[in-house]
Amino acid sequence: MDEELYSRQLYVLGQRAMQRIQGASVLLSGLQGLGAEVAKNLVLMGVGSLTLHDPHPTCWADLAAQFFLSEKSLGRSRAEASHELLAQLNEAVQISVHTGDITEDLLQAFQVVVLADCKLEEQLKVGTLCHKHGVCFLMAETRGLVGRLFCDFGENFTVENPTEAEPMTAAIQDISQGLPGIVTLRGNTKRPSFYDGDLVIFSGIEGMVELNGSSPQPVRVQKDGSLEIEDTTTFSRYLRGGVVTEVKKHKTVNHEPLDIALLQPSVVAQNPQEVQRAHCLHQAFRALHEFQHRHGRLPKPWDPVDAEIMVGLAQDLGTHTGTKEEWLDDSLLRTVALSSAGSLSPMASILGGVAAQEVLKAISRKFMPLDQWLYFDALECLPKDKKHLPNPKDCHPRNCRYDGQIAVFGTGFQEKLSCQNYLLVGAGAIGCEMLKGFALIGLGVGTNGGVTVADMDHIERSNLSRQFLFRPQDIGRPKAEVAVTAAQSLNRDLQVTSSTYPLDPTTEHIYDDNFFSRVNGVVAALDSFEARHYVAARCTQYLKPLLEAGTQGTRGSASVFVPHVTEVYKGPASAAASEDAPYPLCTLRYFPSTVEHILQWARDEFDGLFSRSAETINGYQQTPTSLSYMENTHTWTLLQQVMGVLKRRPQTWQDCVEWALGHWYLRFHDGIIELLRRYPYDKVLEDGRPFWSGSKRCPQPLKFDPNQDMSFLYVLAAANLYAQMHGLPGSRDQTALRELLQLLLEPDSMYQNSISAPTFTPAEFGPEQLKGVLEDWRKGPPLKPLLFGKDDDCSFQMDFVVAATDLRAQNYGLLPVSHAQIKQTVGQIIPAIATSTAVVAGLLGLELYKVVSGPCPLDTFRQSYLHLAENLVIRSVPPAPAFQSFGHLEWTSWYRVKVPAGQPERTLESLLAYLQEEHGLKVKMLLYGQAVLYSAQWSCEKQTQLLGLRLTERVQQVTGQKLKPGLRVLVLELSCEGEEDDTAFPPLHYEL
Repeated sequence: MDEELYSRQLYVLGQRAMQRIQGASVLLSGLQGLGAEVAKNLVLMGVGSLTLHDPHPTCWADLAAQFFLSEKSLGRSRAEASHELLAQLNEAVQISVHTGDITEDLLQAFQVVVLADCKLEEQLKVGTLCHKHGVCFLMAETRGLVGRLFCDFGENFTVENPTEAEPMTAAIQDISQGLPGIVTLRGNTKRPSFYDGDLVIFSGIEGMVELNGSSPQPVRVQKDGSLEIEDTTTFSRYLRGGVVTEVKKHKTVNHEPLDIALLQPSVVAQNPQEVQRAHCLHQAFRALHEFQHRHGRLPKPWDPVDAEIMVGLAQDLGTHTGTKEEWLDDSLLRTVALSSAGSLSPMASILGGVAAQEVLKAISRKFMPLDQWLYFDALECLPKDKKHLPNPKDCHPRNCRYDGQIAVFGTGFQEKLSCQNYLLVGAGAIGCEMLKGFALIGLGVGTNGGVTVADMDHIERSNLSRQFLFRPQDIGRPKAEVAVTAAQSLNRDLQVTSSTYPLDPTTEHIYDDNFFSRVNGVVAALDSFEARHYVAARCTQYLKPLLEAGTQGTRGSASVFVPHVTEVYKGPASAAASEDAPYPLCTLRYFPSTVEHILQWARDEFDGLFSRSAETINGYQQTPTSLSYMENTHTWTLLQQVMGVLKRRPQTWQDCVEWALGHWYLRFHDGIIELLRRYPYDKVLEDGRPFWSGSKRCPQPLKFDPNQDMSFLYVLAAANLYAQMHGLPGSRDQTALRELLQLLLEPDSMYQNSISAPTFTPAEFGPEQLKGVLEDWRKGPPLKPLLFGKDDDCSFQMDFVVAATDLRAQNYGLLPVSHAQIKQTVGQIIPAIATSTAVVAGLLGLELYKVVSGPCPLDTFRQSYLHLAENLVIRSVPPAPAFQSFGHLEWTSWYRVKVPAGQPERTLESLLAYLQEEHGLKVKMLLYGQAVLYSAQWSCEKQTQLLGLRLTERVQQVTGQKLKPGLRVLVLELSCEGEEDDTAFPPLHYEL
């Protein structure tokens, strides 16, 4: 498996699931927009083989949502026209086209069969045969702003890993002897970690060893968080240590075939209202298929006669099947019929992403599948006022690439889309999907429209498994430039430009007042909260709508922020705001008891050895005569680490290997022996309790073996990092390194003493002696501090942390940590997969429709949250902006106090007078950024001196810089007399 390519989805699905996916065969029939989305996601995710089936010729309406097709594809089979471009996405996936009929024999060759936007007769035929032969079957379809998905994984389908969460683990404080045995856990047990009936196993226990390695057993959770287990009366007395780990229970799913489920639908819904709406939509789709069967077509766009026929069919079908009358909402049925002829890119993205995730569930047996129908609609995108609804003439086909969209919204709305100017910040996974959507819906394709794509990053190999616009030959190129070129190939009319400048305070001269004055809205596809906060602040400043989305594994969110309608973006104050306080240093060094402890220790070890110590040596080189510098305890510690057992500057690769091997002994052998001398295994506290009990796990020294993978990896990584720090060539030759280690470890080796010798201490060397040792280090150039994850080659950095974590866990008898978990935690890697990305991009696309259409009430918009592993798609109305007041002034976060500069320009004194006269605000302090323009605390002399200055003159005085060209507004902050502590006055916009 190409772990570099699939690195982020490995964190979501795991090695075993990925291997199953890469060995699976899937048949996909139907290559309209929805089918193309399913195909794209499966190919990006690396499914083994994909067979396409769709003999129907490409028509104009297909181009609104099908990104593999173009004007050149018209008249060609959709499957054959899509094949070439689809194959370019992933060379490892075998893609073929089946041109014949779908037969019973053909179906048995596949693990999963997917039908996308197919006729009901085909669905029933294929669904019945798949159920008969145990082939997983999915059916998905969209009609305008409504869509549905059906899953049939057969009878007794086993889900091996039902949830996305890692198995729960907890450290043990105590285990009683009794019936039942009571397991007391360490840490905060008020938060539920286990649940009644969970199966658990035990490991690493000292004393009550009978539990180690025993079969999984159920637990019962007590009010205090402790666990009741089996009879432990006859077991040995518990001494210390141990971990309890959840064992994921398999679940069995039984699905009905389509013909039965069609008449007795089981729908996925979050509340009774959703259930009722889903059942009404179920009847709407049945009526649409019946209409299509009778008339050979779908209802004409916004044709009231066809709509009434469809409503009547739905009512008749409900009567025949016993559907409850209250579930049939005639108004809903009518709206579905009127808009059903359209094909929309956002709807295809949403249903296609969910459908592809269900295919992966069928193959990998990971995560619970849908049970069995999922209905989704976005009819709130249509105007609430019937006077503004499209008419048949506006929605008549034009033989253009937007016909599928015009059928829903009309030509007037299409013209609005073409005139938009949008800024897309971020050309990563979500950014690429959004840009693809812009090309399909025609955003900014007009003469006065346009899209700017801003991203400073370059393409990496791991991007290719989830970023649709990139190809292997693009690796190393700027994301923004490649994405723009690829988007133009989807729609040559798209007016799109790239910018490799980041959107941050350093580029406000680029993304200035003039730039934002031309922008109609901003789409943020960013992976850091700091960047999101900045972009959101700029949108608030310039009163621009903001569409924002993010994903993590199978989770995702999509939000919209509209000036004066919704609340502004808030989000977490910072990534660190939600993090716990740092662990005590002594716990990390000597008494680790959890995975988090050893991970943090390994990460700190890297910084100490290869970053802070190098900075310390460089500091000495700059101040070699300072004895106080060398007497500093912190300096001693860092110098001790970087010199280790060498006490001389390394000159060769072998020197670096000796240092790395010596440091292995220091950390995992000698250091542990020294700790046990201070705190022996049988040490007892004054109250009679063993010292090594409770949270303190007694460590054991390790024995170095060059054939042991983690020990060897530690030395290989540490030696190369040490060489990098000293500007020396390293080596990846593992055979040569093993031979060198064997030589260094021979009993009569001349190197044996240097490797096992203890490091120097302040007791051995005073400042003068240390100064002599350090003189050797002054002869070479400054050392290079290594910043974790920021250097050109970060592989040894991660290898070092992985190996150090694993070895530390061995020292303290902790369960080994998976390498994927280590890399994700210390590398701050966000798990990502193509399916979640497609869904959130589609959800944002729906909100974009609403923003572009014009003023909409609050209840039109939706904030969305999804968790595909648990079949959750929750959409809610965003909160309205909160109001604040002071005196007669009332405002929200979108409000600003506008002050014209006037002719001649206002002085500081006249500005203060204007604010008091017009708004009743007596200003205490006026700020421009961090600079104080005015303070009521100034002396009379200072006020006399400064109040007569023009405002721009005062700004240039305090900043020491001229105003930036193109600056139209000075944004000022103020505080006023009489304000409360929580008052946040709106910004003052001084218009130049």
